[in-house]
Amino acid sequence: MVLSRIVVIARNVFLEVIRDRILYLMALFALVMLMATLLLPPVSAGTEQKILLDLGLAAMHLLSVIIAVFVGTGLVNKEIEKRTVLVLLAKPVSHGEFIVGKYLGLGAVLAVLLGGLGLMFTLLLGITGVPFSFVSLALATGFMLLEAMLLTAVAILFGVFTSSLLATLLTFAVYLMGHLTQDLVAFAQSSENPGLQQITNGVYLVLPDLERLNLRNLAVYGLELLPDPLTLLTHLAYGLVYSALLLALATVVFSRRQF
Repeated sequence: MVLSRIVVIARNVFLEVIRDRILYLMALFALVMLMATLLLPPVSAGTEQKILLDLGLAAMHLLSVIIAVFVGTGLVNKEIEKRTVLVLLAKPVSHGEFIVGKYLGLGAVLAVLLGGLGLMFTLLLGITGVPFSFVSLALATGFMLLEAMLLTAVAILFGVFTSSLLATLLTFAVYLMGHLTQDLVAFAQSSENPGLQQITNGVYLVLPDLERLNLRNLAVYGLELLPDPLTLLTHLAYGLVYSALLLALATVVFSRRQF
């Protein structure tokens, strides 16, 4: 792969997406959080600070997932449906450079989105006097970005060989199952059914365990409940390796596809 060609593709994706969606989502986030600060105190019975932290992190997570799924599924599929992929691949651009460039471009968009939302959220917490741990919120936001980029890799993989609608549905299904795999394995272990245990273990091995990357609930309580640094590094490596494997698989499928 040639880095310069990957950067050009990533830059084009970044500029295209950043102009269309990011400012609207950041404005929506600001509006929701402003309404929450005004409406929560009368109805929260003294728990408005924790609810505000939960709501802010949940909103950031939801917006990043929406961008990863809806934009990610169209990154390659849109080029295939419009046949513009033929023009791109006629140039000295390999299939791997095309896939990785699209992925990194959307990853940069997600980084800007979460960085902007995190800054707005931190300023809001400071203005309203809500106590919080900056380090814990930064870690939670960083792992949100990692999860969103993993979902982007899933979306690109499905977008390579299915329609946009089906790719979106499949990516959402992976997202939902990825947050339930640990619960499914625990349920199967308690049932003492060998067949069910094998099935759930197989699902756990194939699907990404997105709960590894979920620090939102723990970050609300500060650094005390967060995993130790070695565990965090392990989860970080898990997300990066899983994303790399998905991109490699997407590249193989894309290179074998006939246009």
